Amino acid sequence: MNCVLCKNGTTHKGKVTVTFDKKETLVVIREVPAHICSNCGHYYLDSEIAKRVLETSKEAKQKKAELEITKFQVAA
Repeated sequence: MNCVLCKNGTTHKGKVTVTFDKKETLVVIREVPAHICSNCGHYYLDSEIAKRVLETSKEAKQKKAELEITKFQVAA
């Protein structure tokens, strides 16, 4: 896939760290599968991965965590 941001790179599969800063809660999710641009480093998440990442961030906010650092869990 061509990168829609820089328009010069193509994407390859890899893993990224995704962060969310939601007012009083900072969530860091490591080793998230993504498609990463070879030129600018911008990444794209598949819809199912994005849904799980958002759910993880929502759960941390509901627990009223100030900081949550977690590793992305691959579904069994």
